[in-house]
Amino acid sequence: MMIDLLVSVRSAAEARAALAGGAALIDVKEPRRGSLGRADDETIAAVVRGVAGRRPVSAALGELTEQRPAPACPLAYVKWGLAGCRDQSDWAGELTRAADLLPPGCRPVAVAYADWRRAGAPAPTEVCAFVANRRWGAFLIDTWRKDSTTLLDWLSLDELRELRGHCRVAGVSVALAGSLGIGQLRQLRPLRPDWVAVRGAACRGGRRTASIDEDRVRRLADLLREPLTAATRAG
Repeated sequence: MMIDLLVSVRSAAEARAALAGGAALIDVKEPRRGSLGRADDETIAAVVRGVAGRRPVSAALGELTEQRPAPACPLAYVKWGLAGCRDQSDWAGELTRAADLLPPGCRPVAVAYADWRRAGAPAPTEVCAFVANRRWGAFLIDTWRKDSTTLLDWLSLDELRELRGHCRVAGVSVALAGSLGIGQLRQLRPLRPDWVAVRGAACRGGRRTASIDEDRVRRLADLLREPLTAATRAG
């Protein structure tokens, strides 16, 4: 099974660099606005035009509590974060209603934050159950606060493997994110997610607010294409 590379970009120029480096899915967001910071609609539209159908394009739409509809341009996937929703009894209903307003061909992504307690978000197991029951387009596990921690500081490989297994049974694709670098990618590859999602690791100097670097993208894409040995497959 091939693991594809998702690269988050903030402009059409960055999308070109990500495409040249071998990204399989282009995601649009504004990193200065948070983990799932929404880019301006004009930026999202410019990226879609620039990619021109060569790869699918997704977009982060901020947190569900912000209640902003999807932009009017052809996107393959959109996602909202659930920060601040843990104590809202109907977060699942709100998320479903937001997804029901998406145009045909645009699939919703359910997002779980690995650091869900400090985000005030539902637990990953709850979000996983939601997406598996509804057989949504994909399930993304990310970190809410972008600091010195990574996905693996908040969830163990065994916990991630269990979540991945539930989604596999339901036929739901899985993306793993959360300040991932080369070391984390090597650890996560045996789980065989459908996508590994990066921003900082693909930027100059490894800084998520810097520009996408084509060579960094290429190194990440090449790593994901390396065959898994028997020892690596065993985790």
